[in-house]
Amino acid sequence: MEEFASDLMSQLESKVSFVIPIFGGIPIATSVVITWGIMLFLVILAKVMVRDLKMVPTGKQLYLEAAVGWINSFVADILGEEGRKYAPYLGTVAIYIGISNVMGVLGITPPTKDLNVTAGLAIMSIILIEYSGIRKKGAKGWLKSFAEPMPLIAPINVLEIFIRPLSLCMRLFGNVLGAFVVMELIKLIAPAIIPVVFSLYFDIFDGLIQTYVFVFLTLLFMKEKMEHE
Repeated sequence: MEEFASDLMSQLESKVSFVIPIFGGIPIATSVVITWGIMLFLVILAKVMVRDLKMVPTGKQLYLEAAVGWINSFVADILGEEGRKYAPYLGTVAIYIGISNVMGVLGITPPTKDLNVTAGLAIMSIILIEYSGIRKKGAKGWLKSFAEPMPLIAPINVLEIFIRPLSLCMRLFGNVLGAFVVMELIKLIAPAIIPVVFSLYFDIFDGLIQTYVFVFLTLLFMKEKMEHE
C-alpha cells in the first residue's frame, strides 16, 4: 500500500519529459508533449477529412458534416442561434478532452491527469464565459449584471468568477484521477481479467461523460451570462 500511495502522490506532480537548454533550462511537461501529439494527430486527421470535398457529401465527408452539424446544433440548442459562433472553439475543446481522457486505453497518461492542463482549460472557459456576457450585454450591462438581482450580493457574483474555473478544473481533474485510483485498486485485488472491463468503462465511457459535462457546464454558464434579467 505504501508503494500505491507513493504512486498516487506522483500522479499529482507534473512530470517533465525533457528540458530545453535555453534561459537556464525550460522544462517541458509530459502532458505538454502528449498534447503536441494530439494536436499533430488532429491536424493530420483534418487534412485527410477535408480532402476532395464535394457539393453532395458522401463517405467520410458525410460523417464529418454530420459531426459538425451535431456540434453546431448542440451549442445552438443551449445558447440560441447567435451562440453558433462559439461552436468551433467548444467543439475543439470537446475533441481534445475526449481524446485525452480515452488515451489511457492505449497505456498513455492522459494530459487531463495533470492539474495544470485542467486549470488551463478552466481558465480559458471562464474567459469565454465572461467574453460572451460582454459581447451580448456590452461592458456597461456586463458590469451591472454583478448587481443582479440586488446590489447586496454583488461581492458573491464577483467571487463566482474565481469559483467557476476552480469548479470546472477540479471536477475534470478529480474524475480522471479518481478513475486512475479505482483502476489501480482493482489491479491490486484482481489483476487478471476484471481490470480490462473496468478500463473500458473508466477510460472510454467515463472519459467521454466528463468531456460532455465540462462543455455542457461551460455552455450553461455562458447562457447565464448572456441572459438579460
